[in-house]
Amino acid sequence: MLQPLLTDTQAELLREEKRTLAEMRLALARLDAPRDALDTLQHAILQLDELFLIIVVGEFNSGKSALMNALLGEKVLPEGATPTTSRVTLVKWGEQAGEHLVDETFAVFTHPLPLLREVNIVDTPGTNAVIREHERLTEDFMPRSDLVLFVTSADRPMTESERQFLERIRNWGKKVAVALNKVDILENESTVAEVRSFVLKHMDQVLGTTPELFPVSARLAQWANIESDPAKRIWMRKASHLDALADYIAATLDDKTRLRLKLANPLGVAEHVVEQAATATQAQALGLNDDKQTVAALENLAAGYERDLQNELRPRLAEVDNILQRMQQRGLDFFDSTLRLTNVARLARGDQIRAQFEKQVLADVPQQVEEAVHRLIDWLVQRNLSQWEQVMTFLHRRRAQYADHIASEPIATLDARRRTLIDSVGRTAQEIVESYDRDKEAHDLAVGVESAVAQVALLEAGAVGLGAWVVTVLASSAADITGLLAAGTLAILGLFIIPFRRKQAKDRFRVKIANLREKLMQSLTTQFNREVESALSRLHEGIAPYTRFVRAESERIVTAEDELGRLRQRISALRARVRAL
Repeated sequence: MLQPLLTDTQAELLREEKRTLAEMRLALARLDAPRDALDTLQHAILQLDELFLIIVVGEFNSGKSALMNALLGEKVLPEGATPTTSRVTLVKWGEQAGEHLVDETFAVFTHPLPLLREVNIVDTPGTNAVIREHERLTEDFMPRSDLVLFVTSADRPMTESERQFLERIRNWGKKVAVALNKVDILENESTVAEVRSFVLKHMDQVLGTTPELFPVSARLAQWANIESDPAKRIWMRKASHLDALADYIAATLDDKTRLRLKLANPLGVAEHVVEQAATATQAQALGLNDDKQTVAALENLAAGYERDLQNELRPRLAEVDNILQRMQQRGLDFFDSTLRLTNVARLARGDQIRAQFEKQVLADVPQQVEEAVHRLIDWLVQRNLSQWEQVMTFLHRRRAQYADHIASEPIATLDARRRTLIDSVGRTAQEIVESYDRDKEAHDLAVGVESAVAQVALLEAGAVGLGAWVVTVLASSAADITGLLAAGTLAILGLFIIPFRRKQAKDRFRVKIANLREKLMQSLTTQFNREVESALSRLHEGIAPYTRFVRAESERIVTAEDELGRLRQRISALRARVRAL
């Protein structure tokens, strides 16, 4: 346990880091970070209370096991020309040397070496191991390691599998030291320097930094351990260059250095998980751009639909109004031709005048209005159906974009919700289109329109209303004219009375028709606007679940990006405090 060995300042920093990392884990859980990433971070937090962990990686036959045995001064791990480390091996302190096979992929070796009281060592299968399970376990240990000792062979430095493995190490932000093994097979120091430069160059390219590199010969070091001649033993030990690596590890295990590494390790893991979450969030945001465009397109369809309906409704209502205007003109012409001195005898015969007015003026106006209203109804019904067909077609195209789309795990849940909603809205549109009964829709709309407008309005001022009114007006005029004729005032009658009565009748007729037109247009406009609003409401309700989803996801992503930014800042602040120890 580290705590008893720490100063008050160090202990407070450790407590704060554990508390902060726990809070970060909860925040990442709220951001739907993958379960395995959260578990990795939890293990890294727990690792703060565990022994210092060194993990040894490299290709098989690079001499990893031989190098560790040389460093430990004991043959703890098996060695050989073939891949001897066929499983991940944890080397830890024990009262007796022993081996415990946990399963086919993991083993625990114990040994009573004093160093192992403070350090655990993990020896791994080669980076080029055939069994992929080895790499999985190696990556499970990687987040928990405090120091990575990367072993590469002088005869095959920086192979492709090693380069790929280094990229994974880089993602975890681990401290790396490089052992260039088997330098004893190289011709001279110049060749060693050349290979050393080659390895460091590629390390810098992959890691973005230049790690410490130690040319060593594990074989010479092991020979030195068993050599009985002191002079040869000293020469072999010096030629192995192992002491430089051993001194580096010893310095790394210094209390303060070890504490820095120990505290920095979970911060690297947290940073890795945060960047994973950020990458997933960016992918979700990118995918959501298509959804935003879809919502915008659907809203544009609805807005265009409303705009088109309003723009087309006015001229179609004008068609009904024109029928009444033509009737008004016929009525004015009727007064001009009927209210004359020569027609005085006929003006008193109400039935004939009424029949003539209905034939010449009213004619089939009620039928014309009814037909115009039905054309208006058919137009609105068809436009409503066409709009749903457009929505259905648009959503089918959008759904097809995801038919063969294979999402990565971080965005699979989002894609599943998206598909569900697109399918749901698309099915709604399709069901409406497939079940759309134009005759029934037109009938239902006609009942409302006709009951509110056509039948009532025209009957009020139709054959009964207007015809009776005309008979009354003309009969009254006829009585006045007859009385004047009896009085013998023909000149006054022709010059003043008849034109005045005719104008008076026409003015009253205009007022009546104007009232009729206003009432009819108001009724039609109100009724059809109500139908337009109802159609738009159904359309908006149909696409609302998908629209709400997109807006909610947009807000969630913005919140997630803000939260990830804050987590990065907290990690940076803790890193600065760890470096200052």
